[in-house]
Amino acid sequence: CLATLIIMLVGDTYTLINYVSFINYLCYGVTIIGLIVLRWKKPKIFRPIKVNLLIPITYLAFWAFLLIFSLYSEPVVCGVGLIIILTGVPVFFLGVYWRNKPKCVNRLIESMTCWGQKLCFVVYPQGGVAEEE
Repeated sequence: CLATLIIMLVGDTYTLINYVSFINYLCYGVTIIGLIVLRWKKPKIFRPIKVNLLIPITYLAFWAFLLIFSLYSEPVVCGVGLIIILTGVPVFFLGVYWRNKPKCVNRLIESMTCWGQKLCFVVYPQGGVAEEE
């Protein structure tokens, strides 16, 4: 989010759209790769929708072509898109991977979560008693 705000202050909106579109295509492909890996590693798990593997493999072939073409034609845009993705790595290590955080860090994370929920009008479901319908 911070990297996006900095880019918005420095560049224009169309440049940011180009960065984010590369990130989206990259995430779509990684998701399809995950689908194929799960079908291969855990074939017995429940799947509400099961598609023929030819569809995701075909999608991946086109995805790889478009991604390689994007990297070749606009390497700077793709590089900045990758940097935007990599700015989330420290956030992951501080918020998720680091288990024994000091209480002040936990309080900061909780207050930021509460602030974000109020800002976006969302609430994370708590493990309480379910309401009867």
